Amino acid sequence: MNVLNRNINNIFFIFVLSHLIIWTLVPSLTNKNLPLDTIEALAWGSNLDWGFSKHPPMSAFFSEFFFILFGAQDWAYYLLSQISVVIAFFFVFKFALEILGNSKLSLISVLLLESIFFYNFTTPEFNVNVCQLPFWASVVYFTWKIYNSKEIKFIDCLLVGSFAAFGFLSKYLFFYLLISIILLFIYLIFFKKIKKFDFKYLIILEVFLVLLIPHIIWLYQNDFVTISYGLERTAFEKSVIIDHLKHPVTFLLKQIALLIPFFLLTFSLLKKFNFKINFKDKKIIFLFSITMLPIILILFTSFISGSKIRTMWMTPFYLFFGVFFVYIFEAQINLKKINLFLYGFLFLFFLSPIVYSFISIKQDNKRTDYSGKEIADLVERRWSKNFSNEIMYVIGDEWHAGNLSYHLSTRPKWFESIKKNVTELDPNGGIVYTGNAEVLKQVCPGDFGKINKQGFCMIGSKIK
Repeated sequence: MNVLNRNINNIFFIFVLSHLIIWTLVPSLTNKNLPLDTIEALAWGSNLDWGFSKHPPMSAFFSEFFFILFGAQDWAYYLLSQISVVIAFFFVFKFALEILGNSKLSLISVLLLESIFFYNFTTPEFNVNVCQLPFWASVVYFTWKIYNSKEIKFIDCLLVGSFAAFGFLSKYLFFYLLISIILLFIYLIFFKKIKKFDFKYLIILEVFLVLLIPHIIWLYQNDFVTISYGLERTAFEKSVIIDHLKHPVTFLLKQIALLIPFFLLTFSLLKKFNFKINFKDKKIIFLFSITMLPIILILFTSFISGSKIRTMWMTPFYLFFGVFFVYIFEAQINLKKINLFLYGFLFLFFLSPIVYSFISIKQDNKRTDYSGKEIADLVERRWSKNFSNEIMYVIGDEWHAGNLSYHLSTRPKWFESIKKNVTELDPNGGIVYTGNAEVLKQVCPGDFGKINKQGFCMIGSKIK
């Protein structure tokens, strides 16, 4: 019996619920400590601001909100990550229903995403890439509503502007989706003259800019440090002539390699490999603009600047690949081959968490094997023996100090450095510095300790 003959909405619900449960449980049971980027977001969240040295603030906002709700429970942050994924899946499914007009094909277009490791294997680590997913998907969906409607609704403009701002505040690479959409509408309005300019479009821009104002002010006050970090990560300033060819070619080959399971799963449904893209088709124009164009633009950026594009940055870029490929191959899809597709889907669906579990259990030198809770307990016990006040601040890098901030019962605020923040500190609050043991030992004016080669300097009110 063909499983897709059942209620498609129920199947979709079972799929996303299964995905959420599996990818929340697997890392919760096999990881000893939260991943680096999640600890980093929690460190920022302990001392919320409108930006941080590496990224804008949205991932920190969500992490801190979940900390307020659940505290230092690791499973909660794996859940947060999967909530981001399934919300994205929901908008992809809704969008697919409007594009394809067929519930079975719409479900297939979402199931195909399980063949891309960005949407399973890498998702336990809640970070800025995962944080973008629901906003990327929702911006595309509500932009389609505007694109496809004769009368533009105020609410759709409001939602596009809001979700676009939240996406940009997750990671600046969201800009590639936004510029692709802008180019699409410029093409339609001023070149093809298919659509007319509507002043309601300005609502999107106004909402977007208003929501960004606090972050823009923060950037100005902090010498645009986040942008400087992003440029440094691309190795833009260190690029040489050969990099203008090497980096984009390497990037392209990596993308093709990671999409091999996606292509194999897609081709398992086809009667024959035959398609023709009609760029007069309004759906094709839109799909191309939100799938291929952002990738073309980032590839062009690498070619022009010689900058290095890291693979994980592409996390949200493939969300609508399933819809795009199902649409262009729709005439070639043979639903009689659905069982072959489902076997392939189930194989990948279960293979990914099995491989993740195996690596997590077998390897013992990963970040997720760090003894964060045990170290925090040792620090807390030593603190209680020597000091009468509470630990209110931890100073150091996001990993070591961030783990202390997360695991210590007092949930101290994290600072990378307090040089510019001395006036913000409560004089009655205790401080724990963490860093190079040899250096800290020489300069520590309080109680010094060493755990696993990491130095800890504790400064507080001594017990009399």
